[in-house]
Amino acid sequence: MKLFAKLVLCSVLISSAALASPQEKRRYAALPKASSMVTAMADSKAPVGWVDFCVRHADECDDRINVVAVIPATPENWKRIQDTNLDVNSAIREASDLEVYGTQERWEYPTLGKGDCEDYALEKRRRLIKAGLPRQALLMTVVTDENGFGHAILTVRTDIGDFALDNRVDRILSWEATGYGFIKQQAGDNPNHWVRLGGPSAPITTATAQR
Repeated sequence: MKLFAKLVLCSVLISSAALASPQEKRRYAALPKASSMVTAMADSKAPVGWVDFCVRHADECDDRINVVAVIPATPENWKRIQDTNLDVNSAIREASDLEVYGTQERWEYPTLGKGDCEDYALEKRRRLIKAGLPRQALLMTVVTDENGFGHAILTVRTDIGDFALDNRVDRILSWEATGYGFIKQQAGDNPNHWVRLGGPSAPITTATAQR
């Protein structure tokens, strides 16, 4: 009888897994394999978009020195990170700053339900901070994509390495697995201090330099 009950339970679990949507499977994926942390090489200028963002959101740009932090890669924290990445990617429609704001470059929360890569990353950062994760481990990051064009992601620094939250990919990848060239990033101790990164290289375009 016990064996029969186990077989029934197994059958139910298999059926549930088979019926799970791709989104649900992504939400509850196992913890990732350990990665590494991207290396800061030198100081860098903050992107003009971030400086402009801070003019409008001074409370988000507190420049007091904080203790550098990492997020423990617990199943609960990883699920929260996965949920946030998928929820923001699903809720926001990709649109250029020119379409949304009538200007070439503007970093802003996507309150209108649309925005570009920086807006996705800012929204994920805001939600994860609100959920209790340390701001010092949620780093706005400028990269170049496979075509050499500027792009922005949110890097999540955990105790098993750095991972990329990207509006182009629902799956969360280690920074090395993105294929991007890592250009600059917020420092963990101060959101207004930016550092040049030593990561997989890619051509730096004019658009990237301005970000």
